[in-house]
Amino acid sequence: MNTPKNTQTKPPRLEGEFDYIIVGAGTAGCVLANRLSEDPEVQVLLLEAGGKDDYHWIHVPVGYLYCIGNPRTDWLYKTQSEPGLNGRSLSYPRGRVLGGSSSINGMIYMRGQREDYDEWARVTNDASWSWSQVLPIFKRSEDHHAGASESHGAGGPWRVEKQRLKWKILEEFSQAAQQTGIPATDDFNRGDNTGVGYFDVNQKRGIRWNASKAFLRPALKRPNLTVIVGAHTQRVVFEGRRCIGVEYRGDNTDYLAKARCEVILSSGAVNSPQLLELSGIGDGARLQNLGIEVVKNLRGVGENLQDHLQLRMAYKVDGVRTLNTASAHWWGKLMIGMQYALFQSGPMSMSPSQLGAFAKSDLDDRSLTRPDLEYHVQPLSLDRFGEPLHRFNAFTASVCQLRPTSRGSIHIGSADASAPPLIAPNYLSTDYDRHVAANALRLTRRIAAAPALARYRPQEILPGIQYQTEEELQQAAGAVGTTIFHPVGTCRMGTADDPGAVVDNRLRVIGVDGLRVVDASIMPSITSGNTNSPTLMIAERASDMIREDRRARVGGSVPLQTSTAPSMSAV
Repeated sequence: MNTPKNTQTKPPRLEGEFDYIIVGAGTAGCVLANRLSEDPEVQVLLLEAGGKDDYHWIHVPVGYLYCIGNPRTDWLYKTQSEPGLNGRSLSYPRGRVLGGSSSINGMIYMRGQREDYDEWARVTNDASWSWSQVLPIFKRSEDHHAGASESHGAGGPWRVEKQRLKWKILEEFSQAAQQTGIPATDDFNRGDNTGVGYFDVNQKRGIRWNASKAFLRPALKRPNLTVIVGAHTQRVVFEGRRCIGVEYRGDNTDYLAKARCEVILSSGAVNSPQLLELSGIGDGARLQNLGIEVVKNLRGVGENLQDHLQLRMAYKVDGVRTLNTASAHWWGKLMIGMQYALFQSGPMSMSPSQLGAFAKSDLDDRSLTRPDLEYHVQPLSLDRFGEPLHRFNAFTASVCQLRPTSRGSIHIGSADASAPPLIAPNYLSTDYDRHVAANALRLTRRIAAAPALARYRPQEILPGIQYQTEEELQQAAGAVGTTIFHPVGTCRMGTADDPGAVVDNRLRVIGVDGLRVVDASIMPSITSGNTNSPTLMIAERASDMIREDRRARVGGSVPLQTSTAPSMSAV
C-alpha cells in the first residue's frame, strides 16, 4: 500500500468491500452511481466530500449567487497569480455538495459542436467518440421540452426547458447581433451552434434540476448503493499496479474502502489530478520531491488544463429597463419574490446568463469555418461578481474564446490531501489567444453600435472606450477577463503511446489496473460551449464501458461486507 511519508499515524478503519467505488458525487458521479447500481448483482459506494444538496439556494436558480463562494457548497479554490491577467488571482468555483458543480452552475444545456467530438475520435483513434456516436448518448439522458426529435430525446432523467422570462434589452441585443451578421437560432444543440437566441436550461418548472435530483435520488432506494457525504478521499490505494480501494476521512476518522472491480475518480478537473498525484500517479520527479512513492510515472497528470476565459463588457443604456433598476428598491424585490413564489418565473428563475450567441471572432475572415466565440448576455451590470448591481440601467455582454490555445496546469504542492492544489490556467499566454480576445471586444462594440441597440445610447463602462489599439485591447482583456467555470483536460484521454495521455479511450488510467477517471478532466480538448452536459455524456458512455467490461470478466459478485461507516454520514 503506498502512502506519502509521515502523513498517517494509525491504520485506517476498514469500511467494507464493494464492486465499484466512485469518488465524487458531482455530475459524472451521480450518473455513474445510478447506471452502475441498476445491476442488482453489484455493490456500489459513492463518496462525496461535501454535504447533502438540501440548501434552499441550490434549487432557486438565482441562488447561484449564494452558492458560489459559500463553503457549504464550494471548494473555494483560487488560481495562482496569472501573468495574462495582469497578475490577478481568480476565484475558481467548484461544487462541493451532492450534484457537484451542477448544483451551483449556470444551468445552461449545451453540447458543443460536432467538430469537437470528431476531434476526440481522431486523437483517440476511436470513432465511438465522434459526434454521430455520442449524439444518441446525449439523447438517451435527455428529457427535452419539445419532445423527441432527430436532435433531442424525451423521457430521460436530464430535464431541459426553456427559460421562464424575457427582457426587452435582451431582445434588442438579439436584433443587434442579427444586424451585425449573426443569424437567429432556436436551438444551440444540433451540432452547429451558430447564431443568437435564448439558452435552454436544466430546470424543471423554474427550479434547478441538478444531477443529484436527476440521477442520484432515483437510485437511493436501491439496497446495493451506498452514498456517504462528508467523506474526503485522501488517496487511492494500490497493491503493486492494481488499485484495490481508497482511503477517505470522515468525522475525524480515517477509513479504507476496498474495491473488488474498480475505483472510479469523478472528482472533476481539479480534484481528479490531485488525487492521482496524492496516490503516486503523475510526474515521477514531482512526486518524489513531495515524498510520495511513485506507482506510475505519467507526465500528463495535471497538465493540459483548458478553460473558457470570459471578457465582461458592460454598457449603460437609456430608455429601457434592466434588472439594475427593477430590483433597486424594496418593492421591486418584493414583486420579484412574489412572481417566483406564485409562478416560479421572473428574475429569480433566471440562470446567470439568459441570451446566448455563437459567432466568429472576425466575421470577415473566411478561414474561420465555425464559431470561436460564445456570448453570455445579461440584463444587469456590476463591478465584479458578488458586489451590488449598479443603480442605473445597463446590460453585460460576456464573451469567451471557445477553443483557446493556452494551456495551464493543476498540481499538488504538498502530500497533505487537505491542502488545495496549485491551479495555474495560464490564460492569454499565446499570441493567438490575445488576438482573438482583442477581436472579441471589437465584435461586441460592433453589436452595441447596431441600430437595435444604438437607439438606447449605450455607453461602454467596462472595460472602457479608452482601449482602442490591438495592444490596448489585449491589455483590456487581461484586466476584465475571468473564468466562466469550465476547467477540463487535466487527465486527458489519448492513445497508450501518447506521452501526454492519462487515460485510454475507455477512460482507464494508463499503466495501472482497476482505476478509471470519468469527468471533464478526460477531455482532450475543450468543447465549444458550456461543459456540464458533455460531462454527463462522458459518464453515460463510461457506465456502458464499465458494464461491458464486467460482462467480459469471468466470475460473479461477492456479497457485500457489513459497512462500518458512521450512520450519520450516510444519505
